[in-house]
Amino acid sequence: MKQVKSLEWLGCKFRWLNTLKIPWEEEYIETTSYERVARAIETMEIRGAPAIGVAAAYGVALAACSSRAESVEELRKELLKAIERLSKTRPTAVNLFWALKRMGAVIDRPYTSVDELRKAVINEAIRIHEEDVAVNKAIGRVGAELIEEGDTILTHCNAGTLATAGYGTALAVIRAAWEAGKNIKVIATETRPVLQGARLTVWELVQEGIPVTLITDNMVGYVMSKGLVNKVVVGADRVLLDGHVINKIGTYTIAVLAKRHGAEFYAAAPRSTIDPETRVEDVVIEERNPDEVRWVLGKVLITVPDVPVMNPAFDITPPELVSGIITEVGVARAPFKESISELLKKEFRP
Repeated sequence: MKQVKSLEWLGCKFRWLNTLKIPWEEEYIETTSYERVARAIETMEIRGAPAIGVAAAYGVALAACSSRAESVEELRKELLKAIERLSKTRPTAVNLFWALKRMGAVIDRPYTSVDELRKAVINEAIRIHEEDVAVNKAIGRVGAELIEEGDTILTHCNAGTLATAGYGTALAVIRAAWEAGKNIKVIATETRPVLQGARLTVWELVQEGIPVTLITDNMVGYVMSKGLVNKVVVGADRVLLDGHVINKIGTYTIAVLAKRHGAEFYAAAPRSTIDPETRVEDVVIEERNPDEVRWVLGKVLITVPDVPVMNPAFDITPPELVSGIITEVGVARAPFKESISELLKKEFRP
């Protein structure tokens, strides 16, 4: 299989694979504008928590590249303006804010010249990108140890290469188990309303020859009641210190069903997805355009045109339904405050 590069830095030009066009077309988009990157995140051309973080970092790097500032202070103001714009793209995925915080810390350091600041910002964005790939591969190695020969793994939404800088999070676990020679199968939910499971996860797994069966979201209870699922592995857009998992809408329902039918439920995410400060009642759940529900991919109207719609992009799975949280340095299990706190202290060695 060819290596898919979902995100790529081309020396003051940023390139991404438009996930809105998969699986019908592999469209790559290039820009030198951080505003264009912001719109790509908002419209979900770029989506998935780690990918959003990397893209936002590159957006700041583009602002540094295109700036004509003649002083360090002038450039610093322009870069902070870019950070402010990028921080407003999507409210739930914590990697976005983690990456922008890292970029802000670099910008705040003392510099003797505009070029020195510019190079520092670009290098930090590249570092965030490279770290994400290394972390994802480590998540795969850690998580693969939980997968047994003959397992059927259910996954929801897309937490693969197309949601990260490369290799994935939930799909990293599946990939690593498959590459280790384990005979496994995958059940992928379609993931309404934008169909990330049907369009993206299935596309990735088929290309790699990993056996996958697609189901509609409302079939999860049926397949679990038939004993067809051993484990659930999903990604996460935010993980709280107490073990709450914020992920694509529908994840909570799957976790409830997994508990009822004795299937282990795991979230796979880098430590950059862990939010040790926010309380569950303060988490902002993004509400997206109602037309995502009224229309299928903007092409087919499936209801009364002006019917009121709820369209939360994410839901919250409570810790009592979570078997473990797979990170690059180990698996956190209940009690989560203690185990997650310990994982946050560990040194990561690729």
